[in-house]
Amino acid sequence: MALELKQVSIRKGSDPVIDRVSLRIENGEVATVMGPSGCGKSTLLSAITGSLDPVFTLSGDILLAGNSILETDMSQRNVGILFQDDLLFPHMDIAGNLAFALPPSITGYDREKRVAKALETAGLKGFGKRDPATLSGGQKARVSLLRSLMADPEALLLDEPFSKLDQALKAQIRSFVFQQVKAMNIPALLVTHDPLDCPENSQVLALELKGDPDA
Repeated sequence: MALELKQVSIRKGSDPVIDRVSLRIENGEVATVMGPSGCGKSTLLSAITGSLDPVFTLSGDILLAGNSILETDMSQRNVGILFQDDLLFPHMDIAGNLAFALPPSITGYDREKRVAKALETAGLKGFGKRDPATLSGGQKARVSLLRSLMADPEALLLDEPFSKLDQALKAQIRSFVFQQVKAMNIPALLVTHDPLDCPENSQVLALELKGDPDA
């Protein structure tokens, strides 16, 4: 179920943003993309999710589990993403936030069981009816991660998920995220400015500022 970039180049008009990037991420592995603001890190994630703005042109190939996903609609790519903000819905309780990520085909008891398991994994057993506003920063971060994994994605993208956390909480959540990637046995790609976020001995893709700043 590897995630693979093959000679991926992205341009904005005549300006190069990313030039011939290749990377293969195996199951359970977290690879890291680093670089200054504007070097194309978030643009690369958009290319993987299928949400690349039409102003950009993409060449090369992106494969998931050995199959090209470039022509696959973004709703069918089965790629999870975790952002730096928790993005929990304030009008839903914690259980509702988690259940929202499940496909409609999972109903009834199976749905409840999935949510209960996610709450237990997050260390929040019994918190299902709680308002998101009552959770701590660390609890919100864990719920956000588990929500991104509810639909059993084939790969996970991590878009600066630790950048707004204090140092003590950052270390805790970073460890939790990497543990879940290993437990799910899926490839993950982390975007960060902080070298300390990189897993030990992980692949690091360093992007350079090229043309028109974007990400």
